[in-house]
Amino acid sequence: MSRDPALHDAAAAARFLLGGSVDAVERARGFGRNSGVYRIRRGRTSYALKQYPPRWPGERDRAVIELGALQFMIGHGIGSVPRPHAADPEHGYALLEWIDGEAVTAPSDADIAAAADFLAAIHALRNESDATALLAAEACLAGSEIVTQIERRLARLGAIAAEEPALADFLDDAVRPLLAGITFWAEAGYARQGLSFTRPVGGAAQTLCASDFGFHNALRRPSGELVFIDFDDFGWDDPVKLTADFLLHPGMQLPPPLKPQFAAAAAAIYQTDRSFVARLELLYPLFALRWCMILLNEFLPERWAHRINAGGQADWVAVKQRQLDRAREWVQSLATNFQRFPYGH
Repeated sequence: MSRDPALHDAAAAARFLLGGSVDAVERARGFGRNSGVYRIRRGRTSYALKQYPPRWPGERDRAVIELGALQFMIGHGIGSVPRPHAADPEHGYALLEWIDGEAVTAPSDADIAAAADFLAAIHALRNESDATALLAAEACLAGSEIVTQIERRLARLGAIAAEEPALADFLDDAVRPLLAGITFWAEAGYARQGLSFTRPVGGAAQTLCASDFGFHNALRRPSGELVFIDFDDFGWDDPVKLTADFLLHPGMQLPPPLKPQFAAAAAAIYQTDRSFVARLELLYPLFALRWCMILLNEFLPERWAHRINAGGQADWVAVKQRQLDRAREWVQSLATNFQRFPYGH
């Protein structure tokens, strides 16, 4: 069908999952930076074939998790997600409904309301008997866990810093001192609130979360309806992380007036957790610093390989410099703003 090895493999996976021939396979753009997505055509029906990054030993099975999450949500009446068809976990593929829609590049008040309604619907399912027991990817159930995750990312970047002097200087001179200062401030704030910085939040504060949730993972149908995609990190987590990530995600251009609107909506959804607002304000700068580290993933050879596998094409040297410049801007802004809750970086 194609001399492109990736397309050839995708066609073989589609035939296996559909149990028959396919008419066309084409790479889809703009569906994610780590997973490859292909449009599969058979007759008048199109499917989305998602290829996940290679799995390390002990790592979560993204294909199984995504299909399970979609089946769970659709089974309980949530229709604003793609319908799942089948998965091939051994080879890292899943077959989903193809959504004809456009990227959400200019979110509105109505889109914020739709996002909040979606999260409220998932939250309402947390007590269902078939609710998954899996933690979301990189779940953050305690303030100390966020610090640990940042330190883990620092260690991984530090391992390659000898070959990247500009990165090494940035980590040593800017990031590590800022991490120490924010951690001290957050721990003191937790103590004033009578909260434990190291103890995971209780079960009542946890909920089912669509990790990496935002308009960067949404499509707008011609009718205007939003469809939310990408649930391979679905699971139990502290919704403070979901809220902070939504507000901070660098892949989503969220107009400043919409940020407090979403934060207020999240506070209403999770209002039974009396410490939600306080924890959001105190942990927000740590999540912002964590995003600074995520911006630097492009320096990691294995992460860059994921980008290429997902169809990315760029000059690695230029991309690394761009991401380092972005991280510097984040850190500079964060260093002057972290003691207040600005709904941004």
